[in-house]
Amino acid sequence: MAKQLLQGSTAALSLRIPGTDAMWFGAAHAETPQRRSWRALKADSSQAQLHAHVLGARDDVCAVASGGGTFARGLADFGGAMPGVFDEQVRHLGRMVPVPSRMAVDRALSLGGNALLVQGQPIVLGMTGARLALNAELFEKCAKAYLLAVAATANGQVRSLPWVVRYVANRRLMKDEHRACLRVRQGLLPEESKGY
Repeated sequence: MAKQLLQGSTAALSLRIPGTDAMWFGAAHAETPQRRSWRALKADSSQAQLHAHVLGARDDVCAVASGGGTFARGLADFGGAMPGVFDEQVRHLGRMVPVPSRMAVDRALSLGGNALLVQGQPIVLGMTGARLALNAELFEKCAKAYLLAVAATANGQVRSLPWVVRYVANRRLMKDEHRACLRVRQGLLPEESKGY
């Protein structure tokens, strides 16, 4: 909360309970989270439904945050996505594509990225709670640097990292996500990733 990474009236957190169809879900400012079935919530229209949808679509994800910081929300004014311009960004957040509506969420999730904007609302994913916190902070820092770079250039164009750097970093992320997926399917929490 001190870093203001979960702002707005819809700011919320959820954590998967491996080996079950349950999650802990709560508004960011709530005193206690609620245990809810993410399978049952798929037909719900609440904020919890979006979290349930993410957990149902990605077995590697055990933590979801919605709300985002000021700069992450600001990406909505610049196409709703950020190209891969920072090494750590492509390693831990992966590929980000515009998500114009909730209907397009599945496509964005299928790419394995851990940050997206759904109707202007930042959503950050993590394989663990600790990774979620790091990803949320990384997303806000990268969004800030990217928006400042776009504003400082004459044509608003910021060059992406070379394709080989993005390829290698994304492969590492996909390997981490595959290992996390296997652990979740065994009813276990994913192991924390070590090193770069």
